[in-house]
This record gives sequence, structure tokens and C-alpha cells, in this order.
Amino acid sequence: MLRNKVSIRLQPHHVYGFSVRSSVENKEKNMPYYVKHGSIPSKRHTQHYVNGKLTYEELFGREGFADVSSNVYHIHPPTKVKAMGALKEIRWEETKEVHRHRHLETFKFPQKGNWVSGRRVLAYNKDVIMSTVRPSEQGDFFYRNAHAYELIFVHQGSGVLESQFGNLKFGAGDYIVIPGGTLYRLIHETNETRYLIIEAFGEITPPKHYLNKHGQLLEHAPFCERDIRVPEFTDAIDQQGDFNILVRTFRGLQEYTMAHHPFDIVGWDGYYYPWIFNIKDFMPLTGKVHMPPPIHQTFAGPGFVICSFCPRLFDYHEKAIPAPYAHSNVDSDEILYYVEGDFMSRKGVSDGSVTIHPSGLPHGPQPGKYEGSIGAKETFEYAVMLDTFGPIHVAAEADDVDDANYPFSWNE
Repeated sequence: MLRNKVSIRLQPHHVYGFSVRSSVENKEKNMPYYVKHGSIPSKRHTQHYVNGKLTYEELFGREGFADVSSNVYHIHPPTKVKAMGALKEIRWEETKEVHRHRHLETFKFPQKGNWVSGRRVLAYNKDVIMSTVRPSEQGDFFYRNAHAYELIFVHQGSGVLESQFGNLKFGAGDYIVIPGGTLYRLIHETNETRYLIIEAFGEITPPKHYLNKHGQLLEHAPFCERDIRVPEFTDAIDQQGDFNILVRTFRGLQEYTMAHHPFDIVGWDGYYYPWIFNIKDFMPLTGKVHMPPPIHQTFAGPGFVICSFCPRLFDYHEKAIPAPYAHSNVDSDEILYYVEGDFMSRKGVSDGSVTIHPSGLPHGPQPGKYEGSIGAKETFEYAVMLDTFGPIHVAAEADDVDDANYPFSWNE
């Protein structure tokens, strides 16, 4: 089981709309703690020799030297590009369906491509893109998203994320947070692997209200630093040859070839690196009456939040109704990805189902679920929720796995 703001209006046929927002605007912090691995000099920007050879320093940071960063030290200059390849444009269309509630049965998608080429875009706006992937093959390249953070939720399968910062073993239930610009690749260790991927045009961080002024997770936060896994450092790879890189830009995928292995780092330190948090380590908050979805918040980003719904005790007021009350999303759209369990407010959904409840249309428990929850003591469910604060566009590819009867599922 598991400060410069740039905006491009996203049209139905647009390649890649994005809105880059600073951490100053968000008042969020990136990571709770500093990490140091390998061989680094005692002072930044000074000579550093390994085995008698001068290393090459690279600053890996955001917002023009003014925000979170890491310093990495290479055997070879990281700028040695051997050849430039093609730019493959990536486009998708918006559905022509009416504005309605949606239920997407993503497990009906057949296997396709690798963890990059196999992405099936379900929904998007100027801040975020949501995809699912069921890869049919490994990728024989290294990958970097030049503009977006990536959050990969591992629904099924296991493997290793290899990056210039080291290796992260992953398994079912893991959220893999990959900062923008990180060079990495996914190695699958199982034949059946499924991912939910959220690309964000800004930092994905722990929510501000979980952190103290120093960036430490507070006592009342539903997870802490002990739950976070950071890369295990690996020896630098000193190899000459042809090494294929794919760079994701707002236009598409740019191919180029490095003259040496890109994981030639002898050491690094800083706050900017990929990390993992498992959904099972989220400690749900409960209350005397029904608590709203913000208590499940796990990550924050510009224009959206991500929540984790996990097994928990229900409310303990003597007249509590554990099922959620109906609500209208006035300025946010709700996308819920069902992972596993008995979903207490909804029937007809299964593992890998995605429900989209857009603004302007109230939604809530389906018939019988509201009344039937009275007296229940606990729920067993795992789900990931993306709430956007701007209108979401449903991609045309989502029509392939759409349950057209879902909008009528609230009828008796």
C-alpha cells in the first residue's frame, strides 16, 4: 500500500502556462533543516581540491542569490554540453465538456512511456499541473524541470530516485518533493508502478503555520523532521561519454548531451534538495465536531494547498455528524485522488479515482453517507487532495477515463 512575478495566461491549447512567485510573497520556508554531505571546503567560493584536482563549485539556488540554496562541488565543470538536440513541444487541450463535477477512473489508463513521457495531464491552471503516470518502461536519460517543483506521490511500486544530491529509496505512500532545477531520474524496481504528479510553479513547502520563525516544525504540526528522509550521499561518478539530459521548459522538452556523467559531485551543503515524506507518517488532527479540510494540510504552494486524508478517529461530540457538510467552493477548486480504503463520504469511487469539484457547484456526501456516518467511531481511508485558488482546467485526455454519470450521483 501503500521579486519578480511572471505570469502567462493559460489557454486551452497553451503549451505551458506558469506563474513564478517568490517565497517573500508566500512567507513560506523551504525545508526545516540544513544538510551537509561529502567533501566541501571550510569556506564558500574558495579553492577545493579532491585527489589533487581542483573541483568546480555550483550554486544551486532560487531568486537571484536571495533565497534558499545549496552549494555543490563537481569534478568537471557543470557547463560542459557536448551537443544540443531537439525541442519537443508539449501541448494539451482543454475538455469541451460542460462545467460539471467529474470522476476520473485513472486506473483505466493503460501503461505508457516512462515517468516523463507517460504523464497523462488531468487538470491544470497557471499555478499547477496534475498528472498520473503508469510507466511501461525505464527512462534512459536524466531529467530536470527548469521551471517547476515536482511532487511525486507513489501510489504503487518502489524504486530509487537518483539525483546529484544522492539517492532516495521510495515506496508506496511516499511524497517525493523535487525542487525545481534538480537533475534526477527515477529507477523503478517493480513492474507495476503508479504515480500522481503535481508540478508547481513555485516552492512546495510545509505550511507556514506548522513552522516557527526559525523554520522548525512545531509541536502541534502533524509531522516533524524525524519523518523526513533526505538523500543518501553516493560517491561521485567520474565518467566521460555521452549522457542524455531532458530539460522541461514552458515550451516542452529540450534534449542535450553532456560530455561527462552529471552525478560527478564530491560534496554539497545547503537547504535545497529533494526529500521524502510518507503519507502514513501524517498524524491526523481530530475534534469534538467535524473539522474542515485545512486540518489535513500537508504542503503549501503558490496558488494551492495539498492535503492528506488518513485513518483517524471521528468526532466525539454526542451529536456529532462525522461526514462532512455540503459546501460550495467559491474561490477554490477541489481535486481528490483516492488511494485506498473505505471512503466515508462517497461511494462508487475506487483506488486511483480522481474527483474534481469545481467552483460554482456545491458538493458534499452522497445519499446515505451523511446519515450513515452518525455513531461511527473511525474511518480508514487514504487520499490526496489538491485545492487550487484559481479556476482549474480539465484536460481533454481526462475524458478517456471519465464517469459521465458522476454528476448525478447525489440523487436518491
